[in-house]
Amino acid sequence: MCGICGFAGPGDEAALAAMNGRMAHRGPDGQGTSHHPRHGLHLGHRRLAIVDIVSGAQPMITVDEGLCVTFNGEIYNHQELRRELEAKGHRFQTSHCDTEVLLHGYREWGQGLTERLSGMWAFALYDAGRGELFLSRDRFGKKPLYYHLRPGFLAFASELSGLLEHPEVPAGLDHASLKKYFAYGFIPAPRSLYTGVRKLPGGCNLLVNLDDFSSRLSRYWTYRIEPFETLPADPEAAWGEQIRELLDKAVARRLMSDVPLGVFLSGGIDSSAITALAARRVTGLRTFSIGFTEASFDESAYSSRAASLFDTEHSQEILSLDTALNILPGVAARLDEPMGDSSLLPTYLLCRETRKHVTVALGGDGADELFAGYDPFKALRVAERYAALCPRPVHQALRLLAARLPVGHSNMHFSFKVNRFLAGLSQDKRLWNPVWLGPVEPALLAQLFAEPCDPEEVYSEAIEAWDDCAATDIVDKTLEFYAKLYLQDDILVKVDRASMLNSLEVRAPFLDMELVDLARRIPHRFKFRDGQGKYILKKALEPLLPADILYRKKKGFGAPIGLWFQEGKLDLGGLSLPRSIDSSVVGRVQREHRNGAADHRLLLWNLWVLGRHNGRRAA
Repeated sequence: MCGICGFAGPGDEAALAAMNGRMAHRGPDGQGTSHHPRHGLHLGHRRLAIVDIVSGAQPMITVDEGLCVTFNGEIYNHQELRRELEAKGHRFQTSHCDTEVLLHGYREWGQGLTERLSGMWAFALYDAGRGELFLSRDRFGKKPLYYHLRPGFLAFASELSGLLEHPEVPAGLDHASLKKYFAYGFIPAPRSLYTGVRKLPGGCNLLVNLDDFSSRLSRYWTYRIEPFETLPADPEAAWGEQIRELLDKAVARRLMSDVPLGVFLSGGIDSSAITALAARRVTGLRTFSIGFTEASFDESAYSSRAASLFDTEHSQEILSLDTALNILPGVAARLDEPMGDSSLLPTYLLCRETRKHVTVALGGDGADELFAGYDPFKALRVAERYAALCPRPVHQALRLLAARLPVGHSNMHFSFKVNRFLAGLSQDKRLWNPVWLGPVEPALLAQLFAEPCDPEEVYSEAIEAWDDCAATDIVDKTLEFYAKLYLQDDILVKVDRASMLNSLEVRAPFLDMELVDLARRIPHRFKFRDGQGKYILKKALEPLLPADILYRKKKGFGAPIGLWFQEGKLDLGGLSLPRSIDSSVVGRVQREHRNGAADHRLLLWNLWVLGRHNGRRAA
């Protein structure tokens, strides 16, 4: 795993060095640059050496100097592609470097290369003959890529902070993006926090002509729910066997490494399944977990149980929440872009502990999005009935009553869930999911910015995901929302930032494309059944995992931010917030939270993270 950057147009080697240097944590094992005077192109790379440590340095250039690439990620099928390309006459200089496959693959297939790749990536490939720079991001957006493009100038980087090191990149806050940050708890691609800076969305390519800076953005893949029309005679047995086989293959692919490797092990379904399969292939497999002294947030007993079951060499650090809290300001200050997911903290701590022992870790990300594992799936059918039967005046009365429930700050407290459920149902059905997940519902968002809030504009990405879903059932539409928005712009961003701040590579077997293609075609009634999420996945894993792991209650991975704000351990005092945010509303919600009149934990957290974020160069 690495960091990449570059620019064409105004700028010099000092600008490239600053961009590259800002991302040193992404690649502590080496750095490289490449300069191409014909088009004023400068390419940079920071290396975290994983595969072909000796000969995998970048930027990498073909022998004839016609192509050059800077690449962040791993291509899991590079050996198969290499054999295919060699059969077509291509001659490789390295023994087993996946980066070189990109160069020869692009020469052979052009932009069609990305459709053949299995892995996670963000890369920029320069074609000197055509005078073009080709940028690409993997299907789900596991690896980040920010860019700024205008007539006469292009700059890109793995991190927003690295991009902003170039003096030609504008850094004014984007007001619409700031609103979306508070609406979703993250900033959805292609937007970023800054005007003029974009994220290349997952599953997309960007081709830039360096002679006139014209460009073409194209999508080569999108996640679609397309259920099988014909079912096997015994769907649970047939699909269960396929899921096991494909997950096993996915884990095997992701064990490819020339450096020490381990597995994140929470003791939940996803991480335990990956551990079970990896332990079959790796003797003395290393597993890692983080526990907390606060019982409602601690899963250490489950991870210890799973580690014992699969005989792994397990490392587990139990932290007091106060200790974790002391680490938090430094983590927030180093974030590339503010994000509202408080599980960033335990994820960061897990990555920090893991990096003490290995350089690569496998994680369970993606299973909840593919197989309906989140709590909101349990609310969907109830919400449909409620919306059909409950008159608006009764709903408003119920909201007033729910607001008077005692506030609690344990993990997923009853009053928190009830109030969020009702807040979502105050909106159009297309907005249920983002409002359930987000820090602020539209009415309070309008107060926060002291201006009208148009839900159609603020939640445009969620509405588009809903409307574009060909399936008509609310479960399928919710699956697409999670896979297209929440997975890419929250979960994978969180894992990338937390891991790369610790120079750790994290791989996600559940996002292997063969497994994804099966999952998206399994009808939703086999994913969510009788109030149980991940139904078909659990059935598939019964031969691998005991019932007490498979069917235990989902705990989640979080931190008691509500309690911290109530007790004053986290406070908004002294933070620099954008002028567009109404300080009187900020003061009011903080007082209401402190005295227990309301639970504003998510809004306060988003405000705190934004205020701590130090990548902002302009207010």
